[in-house]
Amino acid sequence: MTALDPGRTALDPRRTALVLVDLMERIVALPLAPRPGTDVLAAAARLADTFRTAGAPVVHIRVERPNIETQPPGSELVPDLVDDGEPVVVKRTIGGFQDTGLHELLSALGATTLVLGGIATNLGVESTARAACDLGYELVFAEDAMSALTDAEHRATVELDFPRLGTVAAVSAITLDGPA
Repeated sequence: MTALDPGRTALDPRRTALVLVDLMERIVALPLAPRPGTDVLAAAARLADTFRTAGAPVVHIRVERPNIETQPPGSELVPDLVDDGEPVVVKRTIGGFQDTGLHELLSALGATTLVLGGIATNLGVESTARAACDLGYELVFAEDAMSALTDAEHRATVELDFPRLGTVAAVSAITLDGPA
């Protein structure tokens, strides 16, 4: 795992958005590794507070199963995760960009750098990250604000794939310059 470059200044809150993927009740409750969903949620909430304090946008993504009338119980984002006015993007694929308007939303917010967290590391987060990379975003991965169905899946993604797409960091290492 790499950390934020020691010589690098804090992320610019005017050009950085936090994107949290699939932090829904039914997904957070799954048996996850290397950490339980409640730990992921706590880390994501701390990171979201850091972004809000700096005036940087927080964007939430949740999945809906296509072609069904009613979504399964627990398909809403975890209560108290979303502050008033924060955008919620609904996806119907693994990644957050396909036919969702996410790129247009992030562009309108002025975001050129994305900090990503959520569940599952190797599915929704990675798929969203790959599309973001293709679209030219700089990426930072909040490693302790994500988890997967198995430790091996999480570790493979964090140690092999994410360093090729961006920077992997602990939530405590991700800072912003201050109020926008």
